[in-house]
Amino acid sequence: MSAEDLEKYETEMELKLYREYRDVVGLFKYVIETERRFYLTNDYEMQVHSVQGEVFFEVSMADAWVWDMYRPARFVRKVRVLTFKDVNIEELTKNDLELPSDTSM
Repeated sequence: MSAEDLEKYETEMELKLYREYRDVVGLFKYVIETERRFYLTNDYEMQVHSVQGEVFFEVSMADAWVWDMYRPARFVRKVRVLTFKDVNIEELTKNDLELPSDTSM
């Protein structure tokens, strides 16, 4: 496999992953981003731990979707992340530009 073939394969995989993300994002309430992964979930718990002056975060999620093009299955029943890096949690909102579903016009 040439470098060009590998690059083409990775580009196709990223596009496929983006399309899957676009299809499932509306099913979830939260986006959770760590230094290694990007998750969608409806339920999470985050705890901050301090051990001997070191602070780390523990994030637990249930029924999550993970952005990872190398995973064969991106839906995960339970996830537990431990990290010393930042954790970004955002609540998703409905798109304000969505058109009403009323088709009587």
